[in-house]
Amino acid sequence: MDKMYNVGKIINTHGIKGEVKVHRITDFEERFAPGQLLYWVSDKQESKPLVVRSHRIHKGFDLVSFEDYPSINDVEPLKNGKLMVTEDEQVELEDHEFYFREIIGCKVYLESGEELGEVKEILTPGANDVWVVKRPQQADLLIPYIEPVVKKVDPAQETIIIDPIEGLLD
Repeated sequence: MDKMYNVGKIINTHGIKGEVKVHRITDFEERFAPGQLLYWVSDKQESKPLVVRSHRIHKGFDLVSFEDYPSINDVEPLKNGKLMVTEDEQVELEDHEFYFREIIGCKVYLESGEELGEVKEILTPGANDVWVVKRPQQADLLIPYIEPVVKKVDPAQETIIIDPIEGLLD
């Protein structure tokens, strides 16, 4: 099978009609659109293709149901599994847009060349993404992905160059 990419994790069931609560790891709403093919992947079992039957947002989480999984008993075994898409399902991105997997793991540098740390996580709180940078012997640094701060992103070299706004490094 093609290389696969994580778009979410099933963290629990919801109700009795086969819905699951998903922690989303994608910006693409269409990943959970009815008819979308996803693959359920677990360390313990063989992967399973799933077709989205319905999707809605509830209390900040995605609630998804799948065709042929009409009850809580059907989806209970899916808990803690990842929802993934194949490489050929990847969308061509615009300039200055990146997949999370391209950013996580990149080293972050100041324009002076000083290394600050490595991106360990991406938060999506609202208007712009926030990159969480793990720094040695310091608290994590939160970098807003905005043009005045992020000057260059090179996923091939796994490097990001920033010009921090006042107070960002404090």
